[in-house]
Amino acid sequence: MSQLTLNNAVPDFSAPSTGGKTINLSDYRGKYAVLYFYPKDSTPGCTQEGQNFRDNIEKFNDSNAVILGVSRDSLKSHENFKCKQEFPFDLISDADETLCSLFDVIKMKNMYGKQVRGIERSTFLIDPQGILVHEWRKVSVKGHSEQVLEKLRELTGN
Repeated sequence: MSQLTLNNAVPDFSAPSTGGKTINLSDYRGKYAVLYFYPKDSTPGCTQEGQNFRDNIEKFNDSNAVILGVSRDSLKSHENFKCKQEFPFDLISDADETLCSLFDVIKMKNMYGKQVRGIERSTFLIDPQGILVHEWRKVSVKGHSEQVLEKLRELTGN
């Protein structure tokens, strides 16, 4: 798959998610889709990011948006993470890195002095017609869900 660019259609995809579902992007036509990529379940930054989206879920619902978290963790890990944190949205398991490649979020990172491949925390906003309308890369967790909401309000007038 080729990489995505702003203001272009995101190819439909299918991916396994929590709740035994298969998520298809086309299932969310008519809604905004917020895809947030995070490095690892149950780590401090990723937990905080998910909690921030969780705590603002009503505002996202009011803006006609769905939240989908994506990492390379297994479905079992996702189920535990979602349950423990009471996330009201699904988590996609991208173990084969198909979505990570499509959205170009796998980067070389320094971890304890070593170079490792990992997910660069990133969020993508897809409009109701399936067009990529905004992206945030190298996301800082603090205040990020509010930035996404602000962009949604700008686009929807809500």
